[in-house]
Amino acid sequence: MSNNDTSDGVDGGVESAESLEHPCLESGTCPICLLPIEIPVEHHSMVNVCCMKRVCNGCILAAHRRGILDKCAFCRTPHPRDDASAVAMIQRRVDKGDAGAMHFLGETYFLGGLGLAKDVPRAIDLFTRAAELGSPDAHLSLGNAYYTADGVEEDKPRGIHHWQQAAMKGHVLGRHDLGIAEQDKANYELAVQHWMIS
Repeated sequence: MSNNDTSDGVDGGVESAESLEHPCLESGTCPICLLPIEIPVEHHSMVNVCCMKRVCNGCILAAHRRGILDKCAFCRTPHPRDDASAVAMIQRRVDKGDAGAMHFLGETYFLGGLGLAKDVPRAIDLFTRAAELGSPDAHLSLGNAYYTADGVEEDKPRGIHHWQQAAMKGHVLGRHDLGIAEQDKANYELAVQHWMIS
């Protein structure tokens, strides 16, 4: 054991988020503990609809242990009572031009969640608006939709363009999907390069 060990066996050395050199710090970092969220982030964190912050499961657990059960672990806003109030919270943020909220509402329409009917054209419109505001997640969703013809007419070059935009903004899955596109074209060396970067 090192000299920095504490009595409970946990290493006392703390690394800052900047020192971890994680390629996707902005979108994959918990705003509370500032640690990278493990991929796939959807399994290791939760988006709070009140502030649209993705908080890691560890911070959610810590908040619950402190008795913060009915409020957001980040902004302390009470959790929505039902799906309708959650959609209303998200829509308020969309109306203010929040790209993260636009992407989240787009995903909700795309999948038909929170009591909303599945509406792919509305989802694509929200993804496009969020992408114009610089959301790498929206670029990834647009790339997936166009490349795989999921709810829209297939347009592989347009899908690749959106994955490139996501990858340039540091989105790991955007880079990974570029590797898949190169693999589909039997360009294995470039595919491996994309995957190594991701």
